[in-house]
Amino acid sequence: MYRFFMPTEMLVGEISENSGRLKAIGKKALIVTGKSSKKNGALLDMENALKKEGIPYVIFDAIEENPSIENVFAAAELGRHENIDFLIGIGGGSPMDASKAISVLVKNPELKGEALIDGKSYPYYPVIAVATTAGTGSEVTPYSIVTVHAKNTKMGISQQIFPVISFLNPKYMENMPLQVTLSTGVDAFTHLMEGYFSSKANFLSDKIAEGGFRGFKDCMEELKEGTISLETREKLLITSSIAGILISQTGTSLPHGMGYSLTYHKNVPHGFANNVFIEGYMKLCQRTMAKKVSDLLEILGFENIEEMAGYFNSLMDIDIKITKAEIEGYAEEFFENKAKLRNHPAEVSIEDIKNLYFESLKNYIAQ
Repeated sequence: MYRFFMPTEMLVGEISENSGRLKAIGKKALIVTGKSSKKNGALLDMENALKKEGIPYVIFDAIEENPSIENVFAAAELGRHENIDFLIGIGGGSPMDASKAISVLVKNPELKGEALIDGKSYPYYPVIAVATTAGTGSEVTPYSIVTVHAKNTKMGISQQIFPVISFLNPKYMENMPLQVTLSTGVDAFTHLMEGYFSSKANFLSDKIAEGGFRGFKDCMEELKEGTISLETREKLLITSSIAGILISQTGTSLPHGMGYSLTYHKNVPHGFANNVFIEGYMKLCQRTMAKKVSDLLEILGFENIEEMAGYFNSLMDIDIKITKAEIEGYAEEFFENKAKLRNHPAEVSIEDIKNLYFESLKNYIAQ
């Protein structure tokens, strides 16, 4: 037996065409965003829609990249002061993830410190998502990742919160910097890959993943060339949401969990941090899922894992130096993340994790 649950309504196109849907969500909104939404037009479109429907709102536009617990608490303080009753996350993964965490904190003003990650579930206010990148999938997932400085890593909050509505429009990505497009695109692919090889995968989730792989394949040539049309950006956006739908059922696995240390300690963009582990992870999966590995390679048009890894490495631009002692520490820290380990369908030892880290990072080890 397996379960499929996807309560988010996806609306592809102009926000203005569906502004009436906002009135049923709440009476006053907190818009949670960063600075980019002002440049790409998403914030203005949402403000116009709220004004059209006579819905008051306030804006918190200081969401950090990889938002910290302290950052979301600051936004929640504004939301409580303004008596909001629903939230709108506009942006990439950071604002959309943050809006979910903030919804819990506004609804539960008594929560303090690291209550978001205490393993308990709390009431929350409804969340609307407006995706302006194609990678995170947060617009359709129940997950919210925050930076926990006390633990030197990123962690998911305990509460699962699906957006009520997600608005998708590729025009918000039209002028996105190439490196952001590539990193978020790789993030979407690793969602698909990890969901496909997850211990929670089933026939239905596999068909979703395979559809996502085919959508990504349609974008591969333009991603490599670095000239990406609006039509391809729409394909990337839909593929990203497909990947989000997939991991909502299966979760993510080793590359995501292992990549958090690179993002936290070395400031490697999230998608590229996942990308570092693609080749080693695929070889690890080949031990027990050779048929699935073969099927994935065939869908994408690669002869072998090395050719596939070469393609993804050609998209990545990172320059870091790392010590062997740091890698040892990252491996030991990650090995405590039992949820990610359980999502891999075969048992992995601490030595497996260390080997995967060292093999994946060998070109970045400081001499």
